[in-house]
Amino acid sequence: MQLVKVGLCAFGMSGKVFHAPFLKEHPGFSLSAIVERSREESREKYPEATLYRSVEEMLRNADVELVIVNTPVQTHFEYVKKALEAGKNVVVEKPFAVNVEEAEQLVLLAEEKGLFLSVYQNRRFDRDYLQVQKIVSEGRLGNIKEAEIRFDRFRTDPSGKAHKENPEAAGSGSLHDLGSHLIDQAVQYFGYPEKLFADVFSMKGKEFANDYFEIILFYQNDLRVRLKSSVFTKEAHYAYAIHGEKGSFLQERSDDQENELVAGSIPAYGEDWTRPLKEADGILNFLNENKETERTSTSSEPGNYMNYYQQIYEFIVFGYALPSPAGEIIRNMKIIDAALESAAGERVVYL
Repeated sequence: MQLVKVGLCAFGMSGKVFHAPFLKEHPGFSLSAIVERSREESREKYPEATLYRSVEEMLRNADVELVIVNTPVQTHFEYVKKALEAGKNVVVEKPFAVNVEEAEQLVLLAEEKGLFLSVYQNRRFDRDYLQVQKIVSEGRLGNIKEAEIRFDRFRTDPSGKAHKENPEAAGSGSLHDLGSHLIDQAVQYFGYPEKLFADVFSMKGKEFANDYFEIILFYQNDLRVRLKSSVFTKEAHYAYAIHGEKGSFLQERSDDQENELVAGSIPAYGEDWTRPLKEADGILNFLNENKETERTSTSSEPGNYMNYYQQIYEFIVFGYALPSPAGEIIRNMKIIDAALESAAGERVVYL
């Protein structure tokens, strides 16, 4: 099996949870280099990886083909640019960049260098997202008229992470953090909207970056899609509510991969590795071919973030489709920028 050598730009939460375990367990990747600015936590689990003290040092010295930029969003432009200029293919964490202008420059540079640039949209591999995709594609709901996608939390205390909560830091706040997931899912399900209206602000106060947003996406076929997130939600809503001419589908946010990884689970290559559901996580209510109501509980199939890296590997080795290419994710950045413009001007913004 062809081996792809990889360098990881940071060993914080995302490095430990979302990247390193999958790169280690996938037989096609070798996690050859890890950046830790002051600590040496990676040595215990990944002793085969060379430890570097800066991204620049890694790019100068590491023999790697692929670089994972998983640093704070404010550094994405700088590090992705440096990696591309060093001749490395890149996977960059979401949000892609702090704005469309940065994103477009990076896509152009990757094209000029003949390198690939993919954005790590891991929520495309959540069980709940995949279940909604399945139900919508089956057509049992008929033409979709209205949809709501939510990502709520109950985190009323400050996290202390300035790159996420400082309102003066470009790219901080929930809109970039969680909105990048919800916007991506809406575009994957329903395509690119015609216009939007957004409400974006901080419930914790003006000294913090936005922690609440509500975006209404307007489509030319009269479809309305609402994206919403709040950190003051103690009781969970259904994460997905899809309503069509023939029925409705409600889906819980039931994927537990992140929690299991944080707890120390080891992702398996080539098989499901998460714990099975204990009970149904969705409700499907629709009119069948005889126009009779069928209401059933549904259970989603396991998701697997390993499939993202499997697709990256298949692109490198076999030339298959690249997952979430950066040129595609520019559309998401345009929606984020437009949402900020809409909220500031209290008006509808055309896309």
